[in-house]
Amino acid sequence: MIKKYMCIGLGLLCFGLGAVGVLLPLLPTTPFLLAAAFFFARGSEKFNTWFLGTELYKNHLESFVSTRAMTFKTKASILAFASAMLLLAFVFTNSILARVLIAGMFIFKYYYFTFHITTLKKDERANE
Repeated sequence: MIKKYMCIGLGLLCFGLGAVGVLLPLLPTTPFLLAAAFFFARGSEKFNTWFLGTELYKNHLESFVSTRAMTFKTKASILAFASAMLLLAFVFTNSILARVLIAGMFIFKYYYFTFHITTLKKDERANE
């Protein structure tokens, strides 16, 4: 029961941050909405159904979920935000093992986004 409420709470937090990211270009929208989808799916069928019906989901995630593809702009914003977080962790850790693991995550992230997620052109996204 505690896990359910934690997932719903984290989902709402991520949804809120994703909504703020629509207005603030510095804060990426897509990663927070992906996290919200993850938490809502595990927390509550009711919240998950509500989230899947929101305009934020339809505008930012629906094409990715159905086609495993995203625009270059979306990819770049996700990679930039994730890279900044990994670089901060890399700089502030003193452990060699942690730095090796962070470097591995950094490389894997770019590999995955380059070879496993298709890049859509703007006109392809508009046709969906």
